[in-house]
Amino acid sequence: MSAPVIRRPERRASVPREKPYRAQGSADIMKPSLAGLIGKYALLLIILAVMVFPFLWQLSTSFKGATENIYDFPPTLVPQAPTLDNYAEVFRTIPVLDYAWHSLLVGVGTVLSNVVFATIGGYALGTMRFRGKWVVLAVIFSTLLLPGEVTLTSQYLTVKSLGLANTLWGVFLPGAIGAINVLLMMAACRMIPPDALDAATIDGANTMQRLRHIVWPNVRGMVSVVALFSFIGAWDDFLWPLVVLSDPANYTLTVGMEYLSSNFAANPRVIAAGTMIALVPIIVLFAILQKQFFKGVEEGSVKG
Repeated sequence: MSAPVIRRPERRASVPREKPYRAQGSADIMKPSLAGLIGKYALLLIILAVMVFPFLWQLSTSFKGATENIYDFPPTLVPQAPTLDNYAEVFRTIPVLDYAWHSLLVGVGTVLSNVVFATIGGYALGTMRFRGKWVVLAVIFSTLLLPGEVTLTSQYLTVKSLGLANTLWGVFLPGAIGAINVLLMMAACRMIPPDALDAATIDGANTMQRLRHIVWPNVRGMVSVVALFSFIGAWDDFLWPLVVLSDPANYTLTVGMEYLSSNFAANPRVIAAGTMIALVPIIVLFAILQKQFFKGVEEGSVKG
């Protein structure tokens, strides 16, 4: 009887494991070189100088006395003898508090109307389906293509026919709702999960309940963006109040500041002081809403 043949197990050819794909230099994509880092900070400093320097120069000019030369080169941003006489001269020349109160009334009214109407319009355009929706969107987009000066005459004739010329209501009415604000709120409402709205509808929630309990908590960040832009636009507006208002007693702050330019054309220090006074409310408002503002910008730019 022949001895059993013992077969050795065949050795399989070893297959090299595939290494996970890694882009060449991928670990250093977010780490710039020294030259790139220097260039980045140099560019940021240039942008900062272009944007911030005019404000700093204006602020410095408002505190400089009559004996200081404000046109030195290179300019000096630190006044040699700081004074508040320029600000006092502004208050002596125009009724700053009255004009600021008028601007505040128009600004607050514009903020409230834009927040309410833009939220409702954005909810309808962003979450609801109805006939003619794209026609409405096309009309809204078309209004953004026209500069404000084109519709200035028609707006004035409309306000005059309503008997609102030379009133703060006439200043407020054209800015009561902005097309860009409706589009911003539409983008924010489109990020709300449709399932949440459908579940609320199945549970018996009406439109106002969905707006209050589902839509509003999700769009508050974008609402702060709309509110800030609306207030700045209403507060800084100059051309429209100048056209509508003819009685100096009804002037807003920006229109009233023209008295400084006409009476003190040779004294830019007083004009700079008036400019700083007009900027204070905007700076305060942005300081209060900056957290919500940047949150709203992030919500509007990134979904999910």
